[in-house]
Amino acid sequence: MDAVAIDVTDQTFPADVVERSKQTPVVVDLWAPWCGPCRQLGPIIEKAVDDTDGAVVLAKVNVDENPQISGAFQVQGIPAVYALKDGKVVDGFVGAQGEAAVTAFVQKLLPSEAEAHLAALLEAGDEASLREVLELVPGHEVATVALAELLVGRGEGDEALAVLARIPESAETRRVAALARTGVEVVDDGTEARLEGLLARVRDDDEARQEYVDILELLGPDDPRTAGYRKALTARLF
Repeated sequence: MDAVAIDVTDQTFPADVVERSKQTPVVVDLWAPWCGPCRQLGPIIEKAVDDTDGAVVLAKVNVDENPQISGAFQVQGIPAVYALKDGKVVDGFVGAQGEAAVTAFVQKLLPSEAEAHLAALLEAGDEASLREVLELVPGHEVATVALAELLVGRGEGDEALAVLARIPESAETRRVAALARTGVEVVDDGTEARLEGLLARVRDDDEARQEYVDILELLGPDDPRTAGYRKALTARLF
């Protein structure tokens, strides 16, 4: 299997590195075209990652084009290499390194037998596998959300909400909880009429207010209607 290498930008870093590292360890190689040691180190890192057969992901960052990432890592010199697992930096080095040192750096990121078993269960994604993950690691965020979505799809919204209540709230838990309460998979053309009807009742009707908020959650922040309807809710309540 070829090395999994991706070019990362300031905009894609959160998804391609931070979030991805919650599933697969990510090695971040910060480099620049004018950096001689970077050009020497690059192929060594690529080979070391290639040798993991996809168990580690390589993310390449051109520091000249992506100053926010450089600032986040507080880069003082390049090449600079960092390893992320579960959304956190767990290791790193600055400067060119030999093949043996780089190989050892990457190999330390490989999952243990227990971690490999968890990864296999998550990849399977069926209810039994997800419940086994939660038995082994109670509060596992990815498995919790996946299980809740599965339950929602089966029409078991109340159980989905109970599952989600076991972990801290996040954008994903709010989305799936909204789906569990409303049963709306895709917000259709009747959304605005539905919101207008609910808006008239939100001040005195807790259920109407929750449904209104849930629909906005499903619309998402990128929908042009969301901001306006949130303002309308605030004006009606306060």
